[in-house]
Amino acid sequence: MAAWSASMQLASVWIAALLTLCIFSFLYKDNPFYKFAEYLVVGVSAGYYTVIFYFNYIKPNLVDHLLDATYPNRWLLIVPTILGFMLLARIIPKYAWISRFSLAIYLGAGAGLAIPRDMDGLIMQQVHTTIVSLYPLTETGAFDLSLFFQNVLLAIGVITTLIYFFFSMEHKGAIGKSARVGIVFIMISFGATFGYTVMGRISLLIGRVTFLLKDWLHLID
Repeated sequence: MAAWSASMQLASVWIAALLTLCIFSFLYKDNPFYKFAEYLVVGVSAGYYTVIFYFNYIKPNLVDHLLDATYPNRWLLIVPTILGFMLLARIIPKYAWISRFSLAIYLGAGAGLAIPRDMDGLIMQQVHTTIVSLYPLTETGAFDLSLFFQNVLLAIGVITTLIYFFFSMEHKGAIGKSARVGIVFIMISFGATFGYTVMGRISLLIGRVTFLLKDWLHLID
């Protein structure tokens, strides 16, 4: 049993290493090895998430309730079941129009649920956090100079950024200068977001290179 476990572990390391090299081969050019690894990832991911969605959502929320005779109004669940199967009509071009009814209900209900939630969770909360005091006090009642500069910088950034997106007036004079300041804040925000994204990708690259050199080739400890 121990030998079998060790063999399986060694095989998994080799498979992972070869698939990693297949993905890295795209750095040279598009090739069949990269396409094989790409299609494998897509296929395995689709199969994995199909099983996850079934056991986490479809089975407990639909199948189990339909089979439970004590569940109230269980036959009403047939309606979303039919709507779900109507989506599969898109597979057949001749009957693809049937899926439009399900899509219309899904998108309409989704928009109705998402808009109030996003308005409260994103827009209103963001507006609330930008309303700051320009005379901040510490817990002891003293003037907080550090927080004052922070709030002033926040106020300037919010106001000048909004001015940049205010197109009802030509960006000249004071409006133009304020808009250029807003551009600085926007670029800082974009730069920080891009840098964070690059760091995340670099950390993934470091992880795969470390795997190849340590777990596969044993060149480092």
